[in-house]
Amino acid sequence: MKARLYEKYKNEVVPALKEKHKYANVHQIPRIEKIVVNMGVSASLEKGAVEDAAKDLALITGRKAAISKSRHDIANFKLRTGQPIGCRVTLRKDAMYEFFDRLVATALPRIRDFRGLSPRKFDGRGNYTFGISEQTIFPEIDLDKIKRPQGMDVTIVTSAPTDAAALDLLKQMGFPFAEK
Repeated sequence: MKARLYEKYKNEVVPALKEKHKYANVHQIPRIEKIVVNMGVSASLEKGAVEDAAKDLALITGRKAAISKSRHDIANFKLRTGQPIGCRVTLRKDAMYEFFDRLVATALPRIRDFRGLSPRKFDGRGNYTFGISEQTIFPEIDLDKIKRPQGMDVTIVTSAPTDAAALDLLKQMGFPFAEK
Protein backbone atom coordinates (compact mmCIF):
# COMPACT_ATOMS: atom_id res chain seq x y z
CA MET A 1 0.00 0.00 0.00
CA LYS A 2 1.32 3.41 -0.97
CA ALA A 3 1.79 6.19 1.58
CA ARG A 4 -1.12 8.57 2.19
CA LEU A 5 0.97 11.60 1.29
CA TYR A 6 2.09 10.03 -1.99
CA GLU A 7 -1.56 9.59 -2.98
CA LYS A 8 -2.16 13.25 -2.11
CA TYR A 9 0.83 14.27 -4.22
CA LYS A 10 -0.33 12.22 -7.19
CA ASN A 11 -4.03 13.16 -7.05
CA GLU A 12 -4.01 16.78 -5.79
CA VAL A 13 -0.57 18.39 -5.90
CA VAL A 14 0.50 17.33 -9.43
CA PRO A 15 -2.66 18.69 -11.15
CA ALA A 16 -2.53 21.91 -9.10
CA LEU A 17 1.14 22.56 -9.91
CA LYS A 18 0.67 21.64 -13.57
CA GLU A 19 -2.19 24.11 -13.93
CA LYS A 20 -0.53 26.91 -11.93
CA HIS A 21 2.87 26.81 -13.63
CA LYS A 22 1.68 25.60 -17.06
CA TYR A 23 4.08 22.65 -17.23
CA ALA A 24 3.97 20.98 -20.65
CA ASN A 25 5.45 17.68 -19.50
CA VAL A 26 4.63 15.71 -16.35
CA HIS A 27 8.36 15.22 -15.68
CA GLN A 28 8.83 18.98 -15.25
CA ILE A 29 6.61 19.00 -12.16
CA PRO A 30 8.75 19.22 -8.99
CA ARG A 31 8.75 16.29 -6.58
CA ILE A 32 10.44 15.37 -3.33
CA GLU A 33 13.42 13.17 -4.17
CA LYS A 34 14.76 12.33 -0.71
CA ILE A 35 14.87 13.41 2.91
CA VAL A 36 18.18 13.34 4.78
CA VAL A 37 18.15 13.39 8.60
CA ASN A 38 21.53 14.16 10.20
CA MET A 39 22.61 14.20 13.86
CA GLY A 40 25.98 15.67 14.68
CA VAL A 41 27.48 14.59 18.00
CA SER A 42 30.29 16.40 19.76
CA ALA A 43 33.48 14.35 19.61
CA SER A 44 34.34 15.33 23.19
CA LEU A 45 31.30 13.53 24.66
CA GLU A 46 31.61 10.03 26.09
CA LYS A 47 32.03 7.06 23.79
CA GLY A 48 28.39 5.92 23.79
CA ALA A 49 27.01 9.27 22.58
CA VAL A 50 27.16 8.41 18.87
CA GLU A 51 25.56 5.00 19.44
CA ASP A 52 22.75 6.60 21.49
CA ALA A 53 22.16 9.15 18.72
CA ALA A 54 22.11 6.37 16.11
CA LYS A 55 19.53 4.40 18.15
CA ASP A 56 17.32 7.49 18.49
CA LEU A 57 17.63 8.23 14.78
CA ALA A 58 16.74 4.62 13.94
CA LEU A 59 13.64 4.88 16.14
CA ILE A 60 12.57 8.16 14.53
CA THR A 61 13.11 7.20 10.89
CA GLY A 62 12.64 3.44 10.93
CA ARG A 63 15.97 2.92 9.16
CA LYS A 64 19.41 2.06 10.51
CA ALA A 65 21.61 5.13 10.81
CA ALA A 66 24.99 5.33 9.07
CA ILE A 67 27.79 6.51 11.36
CA SER A 68 29.77 9.50 10.02
CA LYS A 69 33.47 9.59 10.79
CA SER A 70 35.90 12.49 10.72
CA ARG A 71 38.18 12.85 7.72
CA HIS A 72 40.92 15.04 9.21
CA ASP A 73 42.76 15.61 12.47
CA ILE A 74 41.80 18.90 14.13
CA ALA A 75 43.82 19.47 17.30
CA ASN A 76 41.75 22.39 18.61
CA PHE A 77 38.63 20.22 18.65
CA LYS A 78 40.48 17.11 19.95
CA LEU A 79 39.36 15.35 16.78
CA ARG A 80 41.23 12.48 15.13
CA THR A 81 40.81 10.90 11.69
CA GLY A 82 38.25 8.10 11.71
CA GLN A 83 36.62 9.17 14.98
CA PRO A 84 32.77 8.89 14.93
CA ILE A 85 31.21 12.37 14.92
CA GLY A 86 27.59 11.82 13.93
CA CYS A 87 25.01 9.73 12.12
CA ARG A 88 22.65 10.17 9.21
CA VAL A 89 19.75 8.48 7.44
CA THR A 90 18.62 9.01 3.84
CA LEU A 91 14.96 8.26 3.17
CA ARG A 92 13.49 7.69 -0.28
CA LYS A 93 10.12 6.60 -1.76
CA ASP A 94 7.54 5.22 0.70
CA ALA A 95 9.71 5.63 3.82
CA MET A 96 10.29 9.27 2.84
CA TYR A 97 6.58 10.01 2.47
CA GLU A 98 5.75 8.25 5.75
CA PHE A 99 8.43 10.25 7.60
CA PHE A 100 7.30 13.51 5.97
CA ASP A 101 3.71 12.79 7.03
CA ARG A 102 4.70 12.03 10.64
CA LEU A 103 6.96 15.09 10.73
CA VAL A 104 4.25 17.48 9.52
CA ALA A 105 1.28 15.94 11.33
CA THR A 106 2.68 15.01 14.74
CA ALA A 107 6.28 16.10 15.39
CA LEU A 108 6.44 19.76 14.31
CA PRO A 109 3.21 20.79 16.10
CA ARG A 110 4.74 19.47 19.35
CA ILE A 111 7.43 22.17 19.28
CA ARG A 112 6.79 24.77 21.97
CA ASP A 113 5.38 28.05 20.58
CA PHE A 114 5.44 26.69 17.04
CA ARG A 115 4.27 29.23 14.46
CA GLY A 116 5.68 27.59 11.36
CA LEU A 117 9.11 27.24 9.81
CA SER A 118 10.87 30.05 7.99
CA PRO A 119 10.39 30.03 4.20
CA ARG A 120 13.86 31.60 3.83
CA LYS A 121 15.90 28.43 4.47
CA PHE A 122 16.15 27.28 0.86
CA ASP A 123 19.62 26.79 -0.60
CA GLY A 124 19.07 28.32 -4.04
CA ARG A 125 18.61 24.95 -5.76
CA GLY A 126 15.18 24.03 -4.41
CA ASN A 127 16.34 22.14 -1.30
CA TYR A 128 15.04 23.03 2.17
CA THR A 129 17.05 22.46 5.37
CA PHE A 130 15.92 23.15 8.91
CA GLY A 131 17.08 22.19 12.38
CA ILE A 132 15.23 20.56 15.23
CA SER A 133 16.63 21.33 18.67
CA GLU A 134 15.50 18.15 20.47
CA GLN A 135 14.57 14.63 19.44
CA THR A 136 11.84 14.56 22.10
CA ILE A 137 9.23 16.07 19.75
CA PHE A 138 8.90 12.70 18.03
CA PRO A 139 6.37 10.41 19.75
CA GLU A 140 8.58 7.34 19.09
CA ILE A 141 11.16 8.56 21.60
CA ASP A 142 10.59 7.50 25.23
CA LEU A 143 11.40 10.50 27.42
CA ASP A 144 12.59 8.31 30.30
CA LYS A 145 15.22 6.55 28.20
CA ILE A 146 17.06 9.52 26.64
CA LYS A 147 20.37 10.41 28.24
CA ARG A 148 20.92 13.79 26.61
CA PRO A 149 18.84 16.08 24.38
CA GLN A 150 20.10 15.81 20.82
CA GLY A 151 19.29 18.07 17.88
CA MET A 152 19.13 17.14 14.23
CA ASP A 153 19.09 18.65 10.76
CA VAL A 154 16.45 17.66 8.23
CA THR A 155 17.07 18.32 4.52
CA ILE A 156 14.24 17.94 2.02
CA VAL A 157 15.73 17.51 -1.45
CA THR A 158 13.37 18.36 -4.32
CA SER A 159 13.68 18.24 -8.08
CA ALA A 160 12.54 21.87 -8.34
CA PRO A 161 14.98 24.10 -10.25
CA THR A 162 14.16 27.21 -8.18
CA ASP A 163 13.35 27.99 -4.58
CA ALA A 164 9.96 29.44 -5.53
CA ALA A 165 8.90 26.18 -7.20
CA ALA A 166 10.10 24.16 -4.21
CA LEU A 167 8.26 26.46 -1.80
CA ASP A 168 5.09 26.03 -3.82
CA LEU A 169 5.52 22.24 -3.82
CA LEU A 170 6.06 22.04 -0.06
CA LYS A 171 3.11 24.35 0.64
CA GLN A 172 0.88 22.15 -1.52
CA MET A 173 2.12 19.09 0.40
CA GLY A 174 1.03 20.74 3.68
CA PHE A 175 4.41 21.83 5.07
CA PRO A 176 3.87 24.43 7.84
CA PHE A 177 5.58 27.65 6.75
CA ALA A 178 5.34 30.81 8.85
CA GLU A 179 3.33 33.59 7.28
CA LYS A 180 5.05 36.92 6.71
